[in-house]
Amino acid sequence: MLVSNKWIDYECIDAGNGEKLERWGNIILRRPDPWALWTHDNTNEWNLYHAIYHRNDKGGGYWENKKRFNDFWTIKYRELTFKVSPTGFKHTGLFPEQAANWDFIIDKIQNANREIKVLNLFAYTGGATIAASYAGAKEVVHVDASSGMNEWAKENAKLSNLEKNKIRYICDDCLKFVEREKRRGNKYDAIIMDPPTYGRGPAKELWRFEDSLNKLIDSCIDLLSDKPLFILISSYTKGITPEILKNILITSTSSKLNKGKITTDELGLPITMSKLVLPCGVYGRWENDEI
Repeated sequence: MLVSNKWIDYECIDAGNGEKLERWGNIILRRPDPWALWTHDNTNEWNLYHAIYHRNDKGGGYWENKKRFNDFWTIKYRELTFKVSPTGFKHTGLFPEQAANWDFIIDKIQNANREIKVLNLFAYTGGATIAASYAGAKEVVHVDASSGMNEWAKENAKLSNLEKNKIRYICDDCLKFVEREKRRGNKYDAIIMDPPTYGRGPAKELWRFEDSLNKLIDSCIDLLSDKPLFILISSYTKGITPEILKNILITSTSSKLNKGKITTDELGLPITMSKLVLPCGVYGRWENDEI
C-alpha cells in the first residue's frame, strides 16, 4: 500500500464504525468513510470535533457545527498550500491520501531534466496540478467539468505562489476535451486522471467509470509525446482493485508504448490512535523506464 505519511497539517486521528476523525490544521472534523468498516473504541476524542457530517436518507447530508470556526482555512503539504472548506457532500476540497502521488509527480518532473507538459483530467481543486507546476512543469492543463472546482484550484495555485506559472484551467467534459486535443495534434509528456464513478459534464455528458475509462485511456495514450514520462490514474470506485487497474494499464499500453514500468496498489492514510492504515482507493502508474 502507498501510504501518505508525511503530513504535518493533516492527521487521521481515528477511524471505524463507518466514520473517520480527522485534524485539518487546528480543526477537527468527523465524517463518514465507506472503507472504515471495523469497530473503534469509543474514546473521548470522538466527541472533541468542531463539526460532524450527518447523512440523510436521500443520499446527501449536512454538517453540524459543535464549535465555531471559519468557513475555510489553509493547510500546507511541503511547500504547497491548500484551501480547506467543508462542502455539502462531506468533502473538504482535498484528498490527503493523494499526497503520496504528489510526491511521485514532483520527483518525476524534477528529475526529468527537460521541459514537461502535463495534462490533469478530472482535476478537482488541483492538488496534482499544483504539485506538477511546483515541480517545474513548463505547462499544466487542468480540466474539470465544474467551474467552481476550477476556481478553487486557481485559489490553491495563488496560495502556493504559482499564479504566474503557466496553468490553463478548462471547464469541459474530459473525454470530449481529449478527443479535441487529438484532432489538434497536441501532445503531453505526462497525463494524470482521477475519474469519478459517475458524473456529468458541463453539457450533461454522461460519465460512467466502467463504460468510459478504457476509451479515455486509449485516447490519452494517443496524446503522449515521443518521450512520455508517466501516466497516473487514481480511482475511488468500489470494486476496482489494483489488479483490475493493472490489467487495464497493461492492455491499454502494450500495443502503443513499447516499454515501461506499471505499478498499482491501494492508497492509504495512517491512523494515529489504532496504528492501522485506512484504505483510500487505488492508483495505477505507467512510467517510462528508459528515461
